[in-house]
Amino acid sequence: MTKLIRRRFLTLGAGAAALSLGPRVAAAVDYPTRPVRILVGYGAGSGLDLYARIVAQWLSDRLNQSFVIENRVGAGTNVAAEAMIHAVPDGYTLFMASAAQFTNASLYSHLSFNFIRDAAPVASVSRGPFVIVTDPSFAAKTMAELIAFAKANPGKVTFGSTGAGTLSHVSGELLKMMAGIDMVHVPFHAEPQALVEIFGRRLDIEFSTLAGSSAFIRSGKLRALAITSAHRSELFPAIPAVSETVPGYEATPWAGICAPRATPADIVNKLNQVINAGLTDPKVKAQFAAIGTPTTPLTSGEYGEAIVAQTEKWAKVIQAAHIKVE
Repeated sequence: MTKLIRRRFLTLGAGAAALSLGPRVAAAVDYPTRPVRILVGYGAGSGLDLYARIVAQWLSDRLNQSFVIENRVGAGTNVAAEAMIHAVPDGYTLFMASAAQFTNASLYSHLSFNFIRDAAPVASVSRGPFVIVTDPSFAAKTMAELIAFAKANPGKVTFGSTGAGTLSHVSGELLKMMAGIDMVHVPFHAEPQALVEIFGRRLDIEFSTLAGSSAFIRSGKLRALAITSAHRSELFPAIPAVSETVPGYEATPWAGICAPRATPADIVNKLNQVINAGLTDPKVKAQFAAIGTPTTPLTSGEYGEAIVAQTEKWAKVIQAAHIKVE
C-alpha cells in the first residue's frame, strides 16, 4: 500500500476533515436523530456479532436512539464491508470490522474498495487472542512438546481454522514459519465444526477463539496449549503465551467500529468518546470478559494505526505462505 493511503487513513482516524467546522459541530450535537445500523459480516451468535450487540446496546442507551445490528454474511466479510463503504457517509451506517479486514486486502485481488483508503476508523472495541487447543489425549501437552512433536513428524500434525485466509489460518502459518515446523492446514466453515473434529480426535490442534472454547477448557474437554497474544491474558493467566516458547510470536484478532471515509469527523469523535466510555464501564467489561475477550479502548487515530500495521504484517505472511482463496 502506498504511503499516501496510509497517511490519508491515519489523518481520518485523527479526526481531521476539510469541511467547515460550524455545520459539522451542529451535526454532532444532534446526532443521531434516527436509527443507526451496524453492519456485521458474520452471522447472528458469532463472536463479532456478540461484540456488536454489546456496543449497540450501550450506544442506544447513551444516545437515546436505536443502533440496530444488520448481519450481512458473505465473501469473508467483504459483502458487509462494501455495503458500509458505499453507504452515505452521514454516521448512520457503521461496520463492525474484524481481523478479516487485515487479511482480505491481500487475499482478494478484485475488491471494489481499498479498506484503508475508503474506511474511517471510529473506535477499537476488543482485542482478544486465539487459543491453541487440542484433545487432552494428544501427544503434546505444551507448546514446546507440540513443536518437538511436529519436528519429529513433519507434515503429520493437522491444525484447524475457520477458513482459508482467515486470521486463524494465517496465525498457524506464522507459527510454522517462526517455529520451523510443517503442519497441515484443515479449513472449516465455522469454529464449532473444527471443535467437533478435535473432540473426535480427527484433528490435532485448532486456533480457536476464547469465546468459542473457554467453556470446554474450563470443563477439561479441551487442553489449552497456549494463547497467541504477546503476553498472557489477564482473563486466563494460567494459559502460557506462544511467545514464551517462540519469542516474538503474536497473532491477535481485533474488532472495532468503522464508517465510510467521508463521515464527518465530529460524528466519528462523538462515537469514539461514547464507545470508549462504555468499554471502561465495569458492566460492559464484564460482558466482554464473559465471552473471553478484554475491551480495548483507543482513539480513532490509534485504531487507524493498528489497522494499517496489522494489514501490513499479515500481507507479508500471506505472501510468504502463498495463501490464496478460491
